[in-house]
Amino acid sequence: MRKEWTFVLICVCSFASTAHAQDVSGEWRSYGGTTASTKYSPLDQIHAGNAAELEILWRWDSPDNALEAEHDELSQFRFEATPLMIEGTLYLSTPFNRVVAVDAATGETLWMYDPESWKVTRAANIGYIHRGVAYWSDGAGDNRIIFGTASALLIALDAGTGEPVAEFGDHGIVDVRATMRREVPQRQYSFTSPPVICRDTVVLGAAISDGASGTRMPPGDVHGFDARTGARRWTFHNPPQKDDPGYETWEDGSADYSGNANVWSMMSADQELGYVYLPFGTPTNDWYGGHRKGDNLYAESLVCVNAETGERVWHFQMVHHGLWDYDLPCAPNLVDIVVDGNPIKAVAQVSKQGFCYVFDRVTGEPVWPIEEKPVPQSAVPGEQTSPTQPFPTKPAPFERQGITEDDLIDFTPELHAKAKEIVKNYTIGPLFTPLTLYEEGGNRGTIVLPGATGGANWPGAAVDPETGILYVSSETGPSVMSLIEPDANRSNFRYINNWGGGGPRLTGPEGLPLLKPPYRRITAIDLNTGEHAWQVPFGEGPTNHPAIKHLDLGPLGTRFATRVLAEGGILVTKTLLITFLPDLDELGDRNATGSLLQAYDKATGELLHTIKTEQILHSSPMSILHEGRQYILIAAGGRGGAKAELLAFGLPRDE
Repeated sequence: MRKEWTFVLICVCSFASTAHAQDVSGEWRSYGGTTASTKYSPLDQIHAGNAAELEILWRWDSPDNALEAEHDELSQFRFEATPLMIEGTLYLSTPFNRVVAVDAATGETLWMYDPESWKVTRAANIGYIHRGVAYWSDGAGDNRIIFGTASALLIALDAGTGEPVAEFGDHGIVDVRATMRREVPQRQYSFTSPPVICRDTVVLGAAISDGASGTRMPPGDVHGFDARTGARRWTFHNPPQKDDPGYETWEDGSADYSGNANVWSMMSADQELGYVYLPFGTPTNDWYGGHRKGDNLYAESLVCVNAETGERVWHFQMVHHGLWDYDLPCAPNLVDIVVDGNPIKAVAQVSKQGFCYVFDRVTGEPVWPIEEKPVPQSAVPGEQTSPTQPFPTKPAPFERQGITEDDLIDFTPELHAKAKEIVKNYTIGPLFTPLTLYEEGGNRGTIVLPGATGGANWPGAAVDPETGILYVSSETGPSVMSLIEPDANRSNFRYINNWGGGGPRLTGPEGLPLLKPPYRRITAIDLNTGEHAWQVPFGEGPTNHPAIKHLDLGPLGTRFATRVLAEGGILVTKTLLITFLPDLDELGDRNATGSLLQAYDKATGELLHTIKTEQILHSSPMSILHEGRQYILIAAGGRGGAKAELLAFGLPRDE
């Protein structure tokens, strides 16, 4: 049996930690509020008694809208940035990689910096998109905004002026791609998520193309840079190099050419310990691993590194030899908990497969046992699946895992019979059921649940540091995955994913979902006990569909809005849980006309208030206090011609 965690013992003089203390000033200094990625605000001006009065106090019009109108070849994918707020100024990025400073009280643009990355390339995989920036200060007046671009540049700006910092790199710019250990094509490698800064080290992951063009792809290395000079301090190699621990888990030297296994999402850091927590993704390619046999460390692993040296402190691999695109999709949450009377500095990582893994963030030891269990094995030629996969004993999964006929929609016997007929030509089974070959007129592939988008995805979870309760929204969305032999001119893989073979998503009978509800849910997990505090459907769902509207089913949870990808990040405040979901039509179809901003009782999961917006919201919400007023800010629009805006919600202004 594997022992998948390794650790070193260090002396901790005091349990009381300031590593992720919340900012009571009402600022928001890191993507997740603090580098602990709690997404928590201690503000209480907006509460259950007045949340229904929220209105849009100002709108910020993204300069990308005008640029897109001027250039037919440019199209914003989504406006997903979560702003920072320091001393009354908001700092955020746009899909075209411009960085702006905005007055928090009025929405007025103070300065804009354009690296003109949009002239060079778009981001790997999903087009023009960017999620945010990082802030660093020496405490003596040198204040910087630091971010990466789609063209693989790391840039430092003066926070007051927006001008590049001359002493950082080459006049404010570091060309990361130019010094990689392998040659990296421009379109395959980019930065779309903000770096995390621990002490004086800027830690940067990367987005890498998932396209199955060949077995040789850019490695998912994570780099640490000096926040003052831009000099590279260290590189954590993934896949490992020849002399690195873990190299032997890539058989036949496959670590030398395999790539991806990158940190494309956000990261978290403990400033007191000086540790950074890296959530790695799937290696090349996401669905077939016959050319990279072995467990493939440190792919799909949470890795803790020393921020000053980049040395691995501990790691845990969530998926051995991954084949399901089960990237770790979000920053882990750092929170102090008490388990059976014992105080623990914890880190909790939610996943696409619907698990919440909880570790002592100092040692890497699981808070509750994680068991290696046998899983189904692949019959695909050349594939060598892992005989076991890790299953946490606590907390229980927050999302449905795997499929049997009992999971199929059964509102009526007729619908259930039709659903059974649909799945006859597919492989179904428990979590980690391997992919199958696509057969024309026969097996159309494996129905994977949770699918490639989760479970949880990049908005991740939020956690209340005062109670130790973690909140995560998730989707019950199956994906169809099958393998085909590629055209030799397109790829040198033996097999690639068959995108045209009935997926990636599968519709059930009469356009309804294939499975039983809820189709989305919010789960509250008490990390002190490992138990679910509550779980509720997230959204109404297709309750007005002609086949079921007579059944009075109640909320079913809103399905994933394919055309808008409105994921719905969670913000937790002193008084509320705040999130959003797409405002779908009355049949619960996948076309959204706007969003529903919602406030929940964080103790019970009761939906308290819903506010409709005509804009489709996209980013993780954040909350600030400025000039005595609490704001909730969310980015919206930026796809399909929708105007990209930053919306500032608050209580009505006094006349």
